[in-house]
Amino acid sequence: MDDELLNTPATYPQLQPMVTPSSDLSVLLINLLKSVLYRDADERLWAGLLNLQARVRDYVAVLNLELVLDEAEGYAFLKSRPEATDDEAAPRLPRLVARRPLSFAVSLLLALLRKKLAEFDAGGGQDAHAGRLVLSRDDVVELVRVFLPDGTNETKLIDQIETTINKVAELGFLHKLKPSGGAAAGQASYEVRRILKAFVDAQWLAEFDARLASYQSELAGVSNNKEGPKHD
Repeated sequence: MDDELLNTPATYPQLQPMVTPSSDLSVLLINLLKSVLYRDADERLWAGLLNLQARVRDYVAVLNLELVLDEAEGYAFLKSRPEATDDEAAPRLPRLVARRPLSFAVSLLLALLRKKLAEFDAGGGQDAHAGRLVLSRDDVVELVRVFLPDGTNETKLIDQIETTINKVAELGFLHKLKPSGGAAAGQASYEVRRILKAFVDAQWLAEFDARLASYQSELAGVSNNKEGPKHD
């Protein structure tokens, strides 16, 4: 047999990387620890999560986390498990996912967006965006404007609201969309992410009118102890 032929790479079978359940689990865990997982962002990863969710739950429980998975809305994320009460013997564990207090402006915008999402769903939620609630920058500005004091400098007002919009987008509750041919020149548009429903629940929303009265009192300079939802 020809030695040269034996040393030719083409004579050896090419090894393909093996994708095992363990490697799939690692990819899922890394992605979940980094951010929220959306079905429409990666359907293959989402299918893997549905298949391996029991193992994911077992693994993250060791880290004092729990998996929140909403198949209907198409999102999943990790959050800290409820802290043990004082009468429980379990030691208090450090939080892996930090709890972030939200500013008044961010809390107000989240409440307004959550109500808008509820109205959208109640109306059928069907439009050109295939069931997604999409708002222009001007739409969001108008949501907030009515709750701000009269006489506010217009330019300063817009800058303040845009800062709040950017913060809400950074938290993952708004997703800035790429400009489309039909969009007004320079007009940004945002999808309201349905994960907002997990942080501003139905009970909190039911008290929305009372909370808005509290917000308006605070805007008028009246101190109160109400606070908005907190984000893990």
